[in-house]
Amino acid sequence: MSNPILEMKDITKLFGNVKALSNINFSVTEGEIHGIVGENGAGKSTLMNILSGIYPYGTYTGKIFYHGEECRMANISESEKKGIVIIHQELALIPYMSIAENMFLCNECKKRGIIDWDKTKKMAQEHLQRVGVPDDAYTLVKDIGIGKQQMVEIAKALAKKVKLLILDEPTAALNEQDSEKLLNLLLELKTQGITSILISHKLNEICKVADNITIMRDGIVIETLDNADRDCSEPRIIKGMVGREMAERFPKRNSTIGDIAFEVQNFNLYHPVFGEIKVVNDVNVNVRKGEVVGIYGLMGAGRTEFAMGVFGKSYGSRITGKIFRDGREQRINNVSDAINSGIAYIPEDRKEYGLVLLGSVKMNITLAGLDKISEKGILDENREISVADDFCDKLSIRTAGITQNVESLSGGNQQKVVFSKWIFANPDVLILDEPTRGVDVGAKYEIYSVINNLVEKGMAVLLISSDLAEIMGMADRLYIMEKGSIVDEMTVSEATQEKIMRSIVGKKGAS
Repeated sequence: MSNPILEMKDITKLFGNVKALSNINFSVTEGEIHGIVGENGAGKSTLMNILSGIYPYGTYTGKIFYHGEECRMANISESEKKGIVIIHQELALIPYMSIAENMFLCNECKKRGIIDWDKTKKMAQEHLQRVGVPDDAYTLVKDIGIGKQQMVEIAKALAKKVKLLILDEPTAALNEQDSEKLLNLLLELKTQGITSILISHKLNEICKVADNITIMRDGIVIETLDNADRDCSEPRIIKGMVGREMAERFPKRNSTIGDIAFEVQNFNLYHPVFGEIKVVNDVNVNVRKGEVVGIYGLMGAGRTEFAMGVFGKSYGSRITGKIFRDGREQRINNVSDAINSGIAYIPEDRKEYGLVLLGSVKMNITLAGLDKISEKGILDENREISVADDFCDKLSIRTAGITQNVESLSGGNQQKVVFSKWIFANPDVLILDEPTRGVDVGAKYEIYSVINNLVEKGMAVLLISSDLAEIMGMADRLYIMEKGSIVDEMTVSEATQEKIMRSIVGKKGAS
């Protein structure tokens, strides 16, 4: 593994007056897995978008050499013809097309100008087998889970005869089992001569599979670590990412737990389309003032559906159950009712449900509390600017200005905007659904600090997370959820990973 397959030299990229990349030099050895890590906004995805032709030649300065030849990619098709394929965090599959159709879209198997469906299915099935997906190639993408969809994206890349595979946060939405499968697949592809570039905030995964690890910060390369012997530690990488030691991944909290502030009793809901499928089954939970209560479960446990159902019946049908605030039953039939009852919800999918992507930072921050900056229905723009500036300062939101569209912010900064919006609404109960998914370690610490600050002031927080370390590091008490039901409850002090998994497995065995 001594031959460089890729060299990027003196790459600089500007967005207006903002320098996203500054004289980047980056190389990858043929046949390796090369990890790229850095805080949100460090420039990782921007660099890979240049390599893959999403940002075409002429929109940046510097040179790219692939197999020793200079490349000037005008678009993504040109990079794919060279064997460079990028898989983004947001999957690019079409739900109502089959796996085979998705796999060969714009890369069709043709005979005399007509699609050869027999060859299409045969080749699709071969690639699916190669990545470990047993489903029929004519299965609709909507009918397979997110883990298999990620594998289909890799199979799609294999169908394009990929030589250099770029994966941007490929395990962000996967559970531990599916993440393990994907990492093992990358190791297998490595034995077949395929080179990979892996961008991830999950440092344990980077340490496990990457041969070299490049650390980026503020648009520059800080260093590249040799991890051939798998001896790079997470604290060592974090120090390079954030420029300081982070001995404590979870900040300490000093809060006084009070009376029950929020309670849900006998909550049930059914699937919004397939009304015979019960998604949440007789759930009972409560959260006290000054307390963080975690809900942990595997993918498909019904946690998000429960949270959205509670938050103004945002999901589901035939919803029954009672919701109490400070001992008083609330009549919540829509999102406005939930907000008026002092309940806020930060969703798992911030882009779909949490933000107006084409709206400004200012507009998004004040959206849920317009009554606080309005007089007789007229918006006070000066107060709006003051509020937005204040939150950008308090939560360290990195932006070119409060008029910048949130679409162009990094994932961590987008999440801070969502937090700002709901903090400004001044709720008493905050439901957090995967609040740090796709967020770097530095931004996670800042978000955890915000949560602690709110809880210390008496807020009740319900934290949903697939990250067991996060749950155990932030929560005071845990509910374990499996197949729509609460199967166990325990304090964090008595919880262990083994005990939690036994609760889940025990429920599965009984079903």
